[in-house]
Amino acid sequence: MDTKTKGPMASEIENRLRTALSPLQLDVINDSAKHSGHMGDDGSGESHFTVIIESAAFTGKSRLERQRMVNAALGDLPGQKVHAMAIKARAPGE
Repeated sequence: MDTKTKGPMASEIENRLRTALSPLQLDVINDSAKHSGHMGDDGSGESHFTVIIESAAFTGKSRLERQRMVNAALGDLPGQKVHAMAIKARAPGE
């Protein structure tokens, strides 16, 4: 898959996070090619992601609270449609 072209799952992740958390910065990185043939690879090319997000909503929140906020915004995607997701969440100025 062309890394410059977002697949439907990456686009869905981005849309949900933009709607819920109004990020100042958001990068949704498809890591699936690194996991091809491994457990959790469903063959879709969109099973593993890294999310780098900066949002004012994270100000004063712990790392765990931030991850819970991201997971809540993503709803049923983690664990159901996405096998693995690394989350790097920060507040502005961090």
